Amino acid sequence: MSTAATQFTSLLPNDVLARAEKMRLNPLRRRTNRMRGEHLSGKGGTSIEFSDYREYVPGDDMRYVDWNIFSRLNHPYLKLYAHEEEMHVAILLDSSSSMEFEGKFELARRVAAALGVMGLMNVERVSVFKCGSTSGELPYLRPCTGRASLKKFFRFLEQTTPGGSVSIDESVDQVLKVHSGKGIAIVLSDFLTLGDVARSFNLLFGAGLEVYALQILGPTEISPELAGYLRFVDSETNATLDVSSVGELLGMYHQHRLGLENYLASQCRKRNGRFLSVSSEDPLKSLLFDQMLRQGWIR
Repeated sequence: MSTAATQFTSLLPNDVLARAEKMRLNPLRRRTNRMRGEHLSGKGGTSIEFSDYREYVPGDDMRYVDWNIFSRLNHPYLKLYAHEEEMHVAILLDSSSSMEFEGKFELARRVAAALGVMGLMNVERVSVFKCGSTSGELPYLRPCTGRASLKKFFRFLEQTTPGGSVSIDESVDQVLKVHSGKGIAIVLSDFLTLGDVARSFNLLFGAGLEVYALQILGPTEISPELAGYLRFVDSETNATLDVSSVGELLGMYHQHRLGLENYLASQCRKRNGRFLSVSSEDPLKSLLFDQMLRQGWIR
């Protein structure tokens, strides 16, 4: 008989979920008050009420440890308070057809799950937008918060599948028609679009959202191995391109790929945001608890 613990969600192993619950998103702009164990508005205000508990993490304000629980369990838990101006975390998950290639969408979905947990467990309002669909209305999970929302949050991500031809920059317009609230926009995409990403980032920034852009590319998109005569087919438009000079093409391709990466990074920096480009083969734990932690995305 197996003694393995039941996995809470198919998206995250239990050990990753447990670690994510103890971590926080780390916005660059300090317009929020962190003194109560969550992101609060720096404008002040009077609407503050108890919301939830979470485990104490080194660096938290000891004044908000619940000492009654500590005396019973001999383990510190922090009291979390909801404020009238919580930080909003909008997760934009690129579900266009190009994300089906080499596991890009699967990694994006798992990263979305982990970062969303960090928001939910710190009383931030988390919403998820399925970008890239060809159907009319944009599917999305309405803002939710706290431990009680975990199952609903995971269910939405588990049921989200890739497929569609709407680019990530087009989807931003749809997102901002329904989103409200300042905070962070986490954009998970390959950013292989002909659209104007700078305009999209401007719109998000103008709406009071820091842009956290994670570019996920497949291993053969990062380092293609090509030989002979080739025909390329666009996965979303079915447009074709015949190529005979592969060596020259590879040089141009790498120049373009690195140029796009540098462009995306600069566009994020200009708007006080963050950028990271990774391979879909990168292990989830390494991406979350090494790369993102070292670069300050989370703490």
